[in-house]
Amino acid sequence: MDAATLTYDTLRFEYEDFPETKEPVWILGRKYSVFTEKEEILLDVTSRLWFTYRKNFPAIGGTGPTSDTGWGCMLRCGQMIFAQALVCRHLGRDWRWIKGKRQMDNYFNVLNAFIDKKDSYYSIHQIAQMGVGEGKSIGQWYGPNTVAQVLKKLATFDTWSSLAVHIAMDNTVVMEEIREELIYLDPHTTQPAVEPNDSGCLPDESFHCQHPPCRMNIAELDPSIAVGFFCNTEEDFNDWCQQIKKLSLLRGALPMFELVERQPSHFSNPDVLNLTPDSSDADRLERFFDSEDEDFEILSL
Repeated sequence: MDAATLTYDTLRFEYEDFPETKEPVWILGRKYSVFTEKEEILLDVTSRLWFTYRKNFPAIGGTGPTSDTGWGCMLRCGQMIFAQALVCRHLGRDWRWIKGKRQMDNYFNVLNAFIDKKDSYYSIHQIAQMGVGEGKSIGQWYGPNTVAQVLKKLATFDTWSSLAVHIAMDNTVVMEEIREELIYLDPHTTQPAVEPNDSGCLPDESFHCQHPPCRMNIAELDPSIAVGFFCNTEEDFNDWCQQIKKLSLLRGALPMFELVERQPSHFSNPDVLNLTPDSSDADRLERFFDSEDEDFEILSL
């Protein structure tokens, strides 16, 4: 099972060598030893698609911003979590990006879905404009919940990937079940927008983090966080359900997710998963998520 997260974070620009630790290192469900598999760890991180602020891309909406510096960090995080799902869907978890090595067509199909232009499925343009219908003006900062809801809507138009996106609200993260240090890719750096060259090839090196990944202590994690899981088959989903049930039985801890067979009656929100590309329902949907992304609830101290 592959998992990733969306959360708020502060600016970080220092890059340190990967530390030596006796503890196992987990990268999206894969377990490594830093003493014997350090190169494999770094290659796995480098192979993840890395989306950061960009500048000089076509104006959003024709007259809007040409850079997302200062406001697009959560949108870029959303792109990264979704790109990981597409990589698993079309390339597989074992796929690796190696600088200078020719990649398969599906890799560029995935990458092109996120390029900064209006007709890419999950571009900054599409996310920003879809957010207008959710009460967010173009150039306004998103929270994790907002970008998750917008990406759910955009996925209905991606017939190539055929992803069904489900968002579970009001879940609880059990801190003691999470390691003390997290590895993450930081979107808070601005790179020039990328266009295909004259031969139609897309320069892709800037979409892969080729320095040691950023790290942070779990105590620095913001309380507003989205956790994403990719299930390739129904069997994967059933296995995920069983694993979540097992976790809920450990030491009497609160479950990370509540599993229910049917939608509870108090969930009266519309289901955007039923939207189709030719549907007009998007115009009449009311906001069905938190009214304020910045509101937090302290679960325990």
